[in-house]
Amino acid sequence: MVKKVDHIGIAVSNLDDALEFYEKVLGMSLQGIEIVEEQKVKVAFLPIGDTEIELLESTDKEGPIAKFIEKKGEGIQHIAYRVDDIEKALEEMRQKGIRLIDEKPRYGAGGAKIAFLHPKSTKGVLVELCQRD
Repeated sequence: MVKKVDHIGIAVSNLDDALEFYEKVLGMSLQGIEIVEEQKVKVAFLPIGDTEIELLESTDKEGPIAKFIEKKGEGIQHIAYRVDDIEKALEEMRQKGIRLIDEKPRYGAGGAKIAFLHPKSTKGVLVELCQRD
């Protein structure tokens, strides 16, 4: 079902500061920045190999990334796995007893269809399923 790691989402307090590290220290290239209003997040895309790093800065102090940083600090927030058919993947997860955060796919950064699985069902890791057409 899972095809590859699509991206790794990293929560950051300040996108510009984080980009300084990823671009100047690690030598990665910024592909673009997008604001996803419904998730209250500003996302920077940094491709590496056949995956990418997504830096996530909250656009709202009540947003999920702001709450994540408040609780756990900056760092890896989720790992996204690419699937061909997200609706089918969600149904398979339901049948396997996995707790879903998203019962139906929603819009994600980069035009992807996404859905999150609850960390209590995934050994403490926030897992995102991601379909790109």
